[in-house]
Amino acid sequence: INPLNQSISLLENYDPKVADEIRAAEDKVDIYEDALGSYLVKLASRSMSEEDSSEVTKLLHMIGDLERISDHSVNLVESAEELKDKNLQFSEQAQNELQTLYAAVSEIVSITTEAFITNNIELASRVEPLEQVVDDIKESIRRGHIVRIQKSECTIEHGFVLSDILNNFERVSDHCSNIASCVIEISEYDALD
Repeated sequence: INPLNQSISLLENYDPKVADEIRAAEDKVDIYEDALGSYLVKLASRSMSEEDSSEVTKLLHMIGDLERISDHSVNLVESAEELKDKNLQFSEQAQNELQTLYAAVSEIVSITTEAFITNNIELASRVEPLEQVVDDIKESIRRGHIVRIQKSECTIEHGFVLSDILNNFERVSDHCSNIASCVIEISEYDALD
């Protein structure tokens, strides 16, 4: 299971052991990003074709996006901890709406990961429409929360945590979109060769 999916599970059922695992995984991702980034920067200093140089640049961006997704997993852990510490629980309707968002974000991350690993343009091209779906779901949840506040079904305090959760998921999908765009651009260069 990937750290993002583990973070999602914590939002529903907090487990300190899982929270520690996510933080440890994020620390490893930071180390990998540094090592890969250093290697790619050294590689970029060498003489290479324009296409190879462009690919190195895109890879540098992609590892940055992947690392940021890991950061957002930790941010979601912090939201889960805030829910637990403040003994907050979302309404059943909000939980159902969030389930839809969790499923959409899990799908976009899964497709992006597979597109990246396999360099699959077809998969990568499915990411941007899904990113828009995630944005639409996020806005729908925000509107629903405002209605629930007006009906006194939720509080402002719920809203602060919800906003953090929504922003993190939106940013995860944005990073997925960035990665998919790079996969497409790199693959187009390869196709031209």
